[in-house]
Amino acid sequence: MRVVFMGSSEFSMPSLLTLMMAHQLVGVVTQPDRPAGRGRKLAPNPVARMAGASGISLYQPDTLRTAEALDRLTGWKPDLVVVAAFGQILHQPVLDLPLHGCINVHASLLPRWRGAAPTQAAIMAGETETGVTIMQMDAGLDTGPILAHRASAIEVDDTAATLGLRLAESGAELLLAVLPAYLAGDLEPILQPEQGVTYAPRLSKADGEIDWALPAERIDRHIRACTPWPGAFTRWRGQTLKIMEAIPLLDWSGPEPPGTVLAGEVCPLVATGSGALWLTRLQLPGKKVMASDAFICGRPDLIGSVLA
Repeated sequence: MRVVFMGSSEFSMPSLLTLMMAHQLVGVVTQPDRPAGRGRKLAPNPVARMAGASGISLYQPDTLRTAEALDRLTGWKPDLVVVAAFGQILHQPVLDLPLHGCINVHASLLPRWRGAAPTQAAIMAGETETGVTIMQMDAGLDTGPILAHRASAIEVDDTAATLGLRLAESGAELLLAVLPAYLAGDLEPILQPEQGVTYAPRLSKADGEIDWALPAERIDRHIRACTPWPGAFTRWRGQTLKIMEAIPLLDWSGPEPPGTVLAGEVCPLVATGSGALWLTRLQLPGKKVMASDAFICGRPDLIGSVLA
């Protein structure tokens, strides 16, 4: 069984490793190297690093919608293409190429949260459960028939990073369990229902900005959903202040307008549209992440200021 894998993120890694151990992986397709770090030098993503270290044939096109890309994939003669957080929608010539088609490991219980940021969307929406879906791909945005899905709880302190890691592992396990029956033709794909469709578009850096007029509970979910990327932030003294971690205090009430920073018993407290938020870890541009009590020691003028 000749398998091609397509993926570009940490979420992709468990599925990649599963395929490396269980099948003949003839090629890996991932996004081109991107600028990273403070120096903004080009760097490979985790999938590219793993493929390179393992000696697997690696292809990093800007798009698969070219004759060159199709020729490269055709040369691998894949029986199956497996996709996990690749970052591109596959067009029909690619979908038609493998004998057993293309299947995708998606981080939601489809048809809920189709799109690029399903884990973040589920946390932001305040949901208590999400999961992973193995689906047969078509030319739409996560619209293909479902092969299997597995639910997973969202914990009250989950970030996109912690939840994403659990879903990645769960997706790889489900992929390994599903493949034998799928390849044998013993698994009947189920069309996605038309009811319950929601979308989770790709996030931008601007999406990390905090609106202090929102209730504390919603801001807490926003911070956790934006961790580690794009990062939740606010404006303070003309600088971008990242809120790395916070704890909601739902029963707090006071006359201060939203965004006002108050001196709390242990760490600074920010008034919100309803309730307040303990700030526990903060970061200024070019500085290390700091516990908020240490931050206040060096910048006591945070107390009494208004975040915007």
